[in-house]
Amino acid sequence: MKKTVLTLLTSLLFLAFTKGHNSKAVPGEVNCIDDIPVYDFGALEPLLYTDSEKTHIVNFWAMWCAPCVKELPVFKEYAKNHPDVEMVFVSLDFPEDIETKLKPFLKKKGITSKVVLLDDPDSNSWIDKINPNWSGAIPFTIIFNHKNRSFYEHTFENIQELQNEVTKTINN
Repeated sequence: MKKTVLTLLTSLLFLAFTKGHNSKAVPGEVNCIDDIPVYDFGALEPLLYTDSEKTHIVNFWAMWCAPCVKELPVFKEYAKNHPDVEMVFVSLDFPEDIETKLKPFLKKKGITSKVVLLDDPDSNSWIDKINPNWSGAIPFTIIFNHKNRSFYEHTFENIQELQNEVTKTINN
């Protein structure tokens, strides 16, 4: 009996110390995809504004959107080169797919920036609250700080294009 309890405790301690460990992680890099919260628009909305001078990039996307997937490496590279920029990916995928599809997809793509899932069926309301000119098509990106804000309803083809738009927005 003691041997069984000791084996169980040892196993639990091992699992506690190894859970979420990513052997491919870069030193100093934080992996934010281990916990993907599910938000309605009310919970998401505060992420779309800031009082700080810090630059924020919020990208609305989904795994099933080919142009969204195509631009993920651009955002990944930008985040790697600009750790001072707050980047959030807002997934429009299904909540029931987080564990079985979304997390494995993000790990495969090497995405370590913050990811949240927006699950709010009233898209006619929240799309207009974000930007009345947004058709609802994705990818859709918001670049902002406390003074300036810009919206992009297209795919960023390369890091230079993204860099130019960030610079233009923040220096406006």
